[in-house]
Amino acid sequence: MQLQQLRYFLAVAEARHFTRAAEAEHVAQPSLSQQIRALERELGAELFHRTRGNIALTDAGTALLPLARRILADTESARLAVQETVQLRRGRVRLGAPPSLCTSLVPDVLRVFRDRYPGVALVVREGGSRDLVRSLAAGELDLALIITPPSGEAPPALALTDLLHEELVLVSRDAPGRRRRVRVAELRGRPLVMFREGYDLREATLAACREAGFEPEFAVEGGEMDAVLGFVRAGLGPAVLPGMVAARSGLVVTPFAGPGLGRTIAVAHGHEVPPTRAAAALRETLLTHLREAARSGELPPGTRLLLG
Repeated sequence: MQLQQLRYFLAVAEARHFTRAAEAEHVAQPSLSQQIRALERELGAELFHRTRGNIALTDAGTALLPLARRILADTESARLAVQETVQLRRGRVRLGAPPSLCTSLVPDVLRVFRDRYPGVALVVREGGSRDLVRSLAAGELDLALIITPPSGEAPPALALTDLLHEELVLVSRDAPGRRRRVRVAELRGRPLVMFREGYDLREATLAACREAGFEPEFAVEGGEMDAVLGFVRAGLGPAVLPGMVAARSGLVVTPFAGPGLGRTIAVAHGHEVPPTRAAAALRETLLTHLREAARSGELPPGTRLLLG
């Protein structure tokens, strides 16, 4: 049974005339009649009573009529659904990102994407880079923004594109005198507001302090991004934050002296499975947004674009 045969059957059933049905379908009348005969042979029953000047449905034709309409309607719905997905009127993107980027970069990118593709559903998962890498490998995410490891080696299952090198800075409620920069060594004995375990920022801060020869003290630890910002605003102590978050925090920002602290942000997707059309569009929106921000000088000081 072919869809074309069902269309011809439906045209004859509605016109009650083979010639007029053929004209409506823009096909020669003998070809239409031949396809109807083939359909009847396939079903093992005549569908029409054929008398001169009078075409009527048989019982078999009457039974087939609503089913044919439903099948053809479902086929059209499927065609439209696929077409809408291809044209990005529908779809879904599952994006993973660390909390620090969900606070800074991600909202601006999603706003632009949403304005352009309002029919595409957006799902965002916050997590540490290691958790996001595992979720990508398991097929639970389409794209993820991750912090690349210090070695710079990408996980073999992922395709990575480096986006930004972002400076990490010290934020506090009060300005540290008139000094414009602070050395990591000066954090010795100064209790910090520290993120919970599993945060990339926690690991980066601990590694920098240990490289400077000391273990940092904590005024309070275990917070998420919003909590850490709240603790700093309450005067519990300073914290080490990414430049893009610090620029929006309303807190006093002090860069680190010397080579300073930094991190590289990349966008990743599964290496063997190409991104969906919607995910590819979100990735392109992200890249375009960053290039435009760099050209217009909207990136915070110390944040450098790595895209060509």
